[in-house]
Amino acid sequence: MKAHETVLQWVTGELAAGRLHVGDRLPGERVLSQELAISRSAVREALRVLEVLGTIRSATGSGPNAGTIITATPEQGLSTALGLQLASRQVSAEDLMQLRVLLETWCARSADPDGADWEEAERLLDRMDDPGLDRAAFLRLDAEFHAVCASAARNPLVSTLMDALRLTIAEQTRARAERIEGWAGLAERLQAEHRAVLRRLREGEGAEAATLLERHIRGYHERTERG
Repeated sequence: MKAHETVLQWVTGELAAGRLHVGDRLPGERVLSQELAISRSAVREALRVLEVLGTIRSATGSGPNAGTIITATPEQGLSTALGLQLASRQVSAEDLMQLRVLLETWCARSADPDGADWEEAERLLDRMDDPGLDRAAFLRLDAEFHAVCASAARNPLVSTLMDALRLTIAEQTRARAERIEGWAGLAERLQAEHRAVLRRLREGEGAEAATLLERHIRGYHERTERG
């Protein structure tokens, strides 16, 4: 077993047993090295891997936020892995689009009208109305809006997946948007579609919102495919 797997297995076991909780500090390198019977250099390597995975956060110093703290934010690791898969062409834009349709339409159909921060969704759309906003900023806010809408399903695992997808979606949609002429007109159309989806979700019309979302996601994919 690799060093980081040994440490991850130990952290998982301690969390499952209730001896560690999110927000707790891990023991120091020397203690972990002795307890797990691995070298201190192996512990350091393991901690670097776990930080990339989003399992821990490390900070130097002596304040309340110093040390190695359990964060359990798996979306960070998932986002990194998905970004690498896209960059290496192991996952295509078509694959990502299909995953978005699958997740987001399910979330819409399962949405609780009181299950998301709709005011935050409105604020995101208001910011996206700014004509001076560049494409990259618009699409980062776009991905945040979709994640907020998905949270209405009140499924923490799906919310984690959507958070993990958020940066990947923003980057992938930005790359495709670069080939588009007449961006202002497309952004205006996307905003109209966003507001229609949000209205249906707030009114408890999940099936209608799902239909609009699928049309919205597939429409953007097809429009940017043509260039």
